[in-house]
Amino acid sequence: MAGLGELSLVDIIRAAITRYLQFSPHRRSDLFRLDHFCGNSPTGFPEGEIKGVELVHLLLLSAEKIGSQQFDRASIFLDHVDKYSSTTGNAVQRLVHYFSKALRERFNLETGRITSKGLKSEEVMLLLHPEEVMASAKQALIACYQKVPFYQVTVFAGIQAVIENVSSAKKIHIIDLATRTGSHCPAIMQALATRQGCPPELLKITMVVGTTSSKQKFEEIENRLASFAETINLPFPFNISFLTDIKDFETNEGEVVAVYSPVHLSHMIRKPNCLETFLTELRKINPCVMVVIEVESNDNLQTFEDRFFGTLFHFGALFDCLEVCMNRCHANRMTFEEMYAGQHIRNIIASEGEERIFGHMKIDGWRDLFNRFGLVEAELSSWSLFQAELILRSFACGSSCTIDRNGECLIIGWKGIPHLSLSVWKFHRE
Repeated sequence: MAGLGELSLVDIIRAAITRYLQFSPHRRSDLFRLDHFCGNSPTGFPEGEIKGVELVHLLLLSAEKIGSQQFDRASIFLDHVDKYSSTTGNAVQRLVHYFSKALRERFNLETGRITSKGLKSEEVMLLLHPEEVMASAKQALIACYQKVPFYQVTVFAGIQAVIENVSSAKKIHIIDLATRTGSHCPAIMQALATRQGCPPELLKITMVVGTTSSKQKFEEIENRLASFAETINLPFPFNISFLTDIKDFETNEGEVVAVYSPVHLSHMIRKPNCLETFLTELRKINPCVMVVIEVESNDNLQTFEDRFFGTLFHFGALFDCLEVCMNRCHANRMTFEEMYAGQHIRNIIASEGEERIFGHMKIDGWRDLFNRFGLVEAELSSWSLFQAELILRSFACGSSCTIDRNGECLIIGWKGIPHLSLSVWKFHRE
């Protein structure tokens, strides 16, 4: 795989921020809030990495000028950034390209060169239906999930938590909020099929899809899981259904309900009352457990500058991971960077108000929200932790992944930068 030399992309970003702080002509007091981003910024770097540091520095200057509405200066910096960034270059050039593209759109919106109503039809489709647009890049999404260790770690450790909480149930009903591919369902089915002592009498999986416009996609998921059930001679009845609204969920007597939610609830954050309504309805169902995987980032920060720097580090870690784990020329990597990372960066950086559809919170924010709805955080078992470590050891780049604890929550990151959180929740029984 292609590498970055002695410094990671995160190191290069830190070095660029240090340089930015040192040479900024304004020295505004709010710039010093960036000090915590620098962390262990390297004091020296190889000559070959100087261009990368300079390119990120130019990007930072571009963001500063747009933030302070110095649009003439911003345009000059962005022109230079565009000249040296690329979708096919190294990780620095790719990351900077997508951030520059997002800044350019923000620049055009703020200067009136374009309006949100003037976005292309496919861009409007993305804003309104991000899950459906991502479905068109399903192959790339699956390929990158398989290559990037922190996704695999959270999925398998999360599934382990689900299995443990239904370990004695005879009739199991799982609400699955991850309908992108259904690729995690076979692991649940196989774990239950091999359960010792008391095999289940029934397994039901209900996927809350939010829309009926992708019927073919869901039929494909259903057929694929049915075929898998046959290949492992599933020793109990299995069926799958799809709902567009959690309010329509029904359970039969004796069924134990578990909720599996990988990177789903954050899509509701920026929709008024959507998340609160969902949790209220979920409480009525009274599941035995809810396993939540979410992006460990806060891009709902009020100021543009804070949001920009936080997002830069988050995606810097992701692009660094892709650089290590996948070939630069791999078509799936390029599609993933454009359709997933690029569109997230664009929306978070360029959009405001109702046009912002992507929003993430760190675990402390989720705790505050969940506690208001009577959810109590549960401890991840030693087996879930073992599963996480086992998955990491199966990756050649696993040593670059970090696993930390925040209370009962598991934080999975890349070279020290948090990326995903895994937590387990139960409704408080009065």
